Order: sequence, then structure tokens, then C-alpha cells
Amino acid sequence: HYVADRIVEELPGLIGEVREDLVVETTVDLSLQKLAEASIRRLIEESGKKLSVSQGALVSIDNTGAVRAMVGGADYANSQFDRASEARRQPGSAFKPFVFLAALEQGRTPGSVRNDAPVKIGKWTPDNYKGKYFGKVTLTTALAKSLNSVAAQLVMEVGPEAVVETAHRMGIESDLIANQSIALGTSEVTPLELTAAYVPLANGGYRPDVHFVTKVTTASGEVLYEHNPGRMKRVLNPRVVGMMNSMMRAT
Repeated sequence: HYVADRIVEELPGLIGEVREDLVVETTVDLSLQKLAEASIRRLIEESGKKLSVSQGALVSIDNTGAVRAMVGGADYANSQFDRASEARRQPGSAFKPFVFLAALEQGRTPGSVRNDAPVKIGKWTPDNYKGKYFGKVTLTTALAKSLNSVAAQLVMEVGPEAVVETAHRMGIESDLIANQSIALGTSEVTPLELTAAYVPLANGGYRPDVHFVTKVTTASGEVLYEHNPGRMKRVLNPRVVGMMNSMMRAT
């Protein structure tokens, strides 16, 4: 139902005013969609009370930008609000790849070393998880252990504006605040755009158009719309993609 709602919203932009019955072919894989819905329900049943969570969301996108599964909540009957494409939340450490990408683009490498220790930026002191610090570490280790202090140092080095530019180029569409705390993913994004922004890492640095609809026809078979993948835009240097993927494998 969440996917159907999203597609109904998109249709006028694809074919104009809807005046007749249509056949809409979508990118969604029904078996993956059912698995996704069951997974979200199971997770909420198993851990919802313990984590004080009553909802969940899931997005799956393939290398062509096709949305293969999308779940906007645990129960559509109780809540029609689509948390996958409409709910903006702080991504936290899921945002760190954009920080490290900006650093790689400015000449650092997975083997570059930083001192993981408490840092103070103005009045802000980002703490590591459980206050644990590791001293001299490579950027690969810093990403694998999700070290906040190193991420904050990298933002100071490259500048928050460079991180924002990288994230937007990759596929983040929400407004991002270019401040030091962006290192820890404090600017809110949707699960859909966050997932989309990871696709170029799986694609050799190319960013596809994220889409739900492949074809729209009338009941008599007249084609009103067909998705044209076109040429994907290169958003990352292949060398940077290779370095980033090797770092993420260590995570």
C-alpha cells in the first residue's frame, strides 16, 4: 500500500491528469516486498517494546535505481504515513561514508592515519561510543569502528561544505546544515534518499535515476509512459569508489 500510494502521487507527473483505468508496471519485486513487510513486522514484534519502537521502514534499490521493495511502516491499516520516503530522521553513523568520501576526494587514502582521541571543536566535544579511544588509527579502522572523533577531525580538515556537496552529488536531496556536527549525521534525511545515495558505491561511481514505475499503458494497451534509463551520471572517480568499498568491507 505504501508503494501504491507513492506511485499514485507520481503518475500525474509522468502522464498528466489520470482520466481512465491504467495498467502500471512497477519496479517492485513482489517476493522481496512480501519478505520486507514480514521482516519489519517481525522486528517490531521481537524488539519493539524493548526499544520503545512501534514502527519501522525499509528500502531496497538495485544498481539501475529501481526500487525493489519499500515498506513505510509496520502496519498500513494503523498508519498510512510513509516513513520510507517522507519521514526525515538523523541518519547518525550511516552518514559517515559521505564524510570519508569527501576526505578521499581531497587526497587522503584508506591508510591515512589520524589520532583517535578526545577533540574539542568550539564548545562541542564529540564522544566516541562508550568513551573508548584507540590512539593512532588508519581511516579504514576509523570507519570500521565508527570513531566519532576521527569523523569530526575529517570534517574540520575538508570543511563541512565539502561533505554537504559530496552527499548531494551522491543522491541526498534534503537540505543539509553545513556545520561540524554533520560528521555524526545530525542533518535529517529519508531512508529512501539515504539508500539511493549508497547506490553509486555499488555502481562504480554512477548515479542512476531512482524510480518506481517502468511502464504505464491504457486498458487497451496504448503506451503512455515508459522509463528511459538514459545515461547514468558519473558522480565519483573509480579510484575513490574502490578505496571506499575496500574500507566499507572492513566495517
